[in-house]
Amino acid sequence: MTLNGNINAASWSVAVDTAPAPQGGFSCQIHVTHTNGDAQFTHTFTHHRTFESETAAVLEGLREGMVWVELKSRHAFNL
Repeated sequence: MTLNGNINAASWSVAVDTAPAPQGGFSCQIHVTHTNGDAQFTHTFTHHRTFESETAAVLEGLREGMVWVELKSRHAFNL
């Protein structure tokens, strides 16, 4: 069984999916979406760590996605 999580705030959304990692533990895929009127921006990336539990992977993935949103909102980088 894989876990997933989702956070929605204003025009931003962060979703996380977990999967068993080949070397053991769990990896997480992070999906960040921003909607502005009719336009939609999506960025997907894999967390750099592997986690012992799916719960830890989901929580850390959501945290990492929200950090990404904060940095993007502060114009720390451009994509």
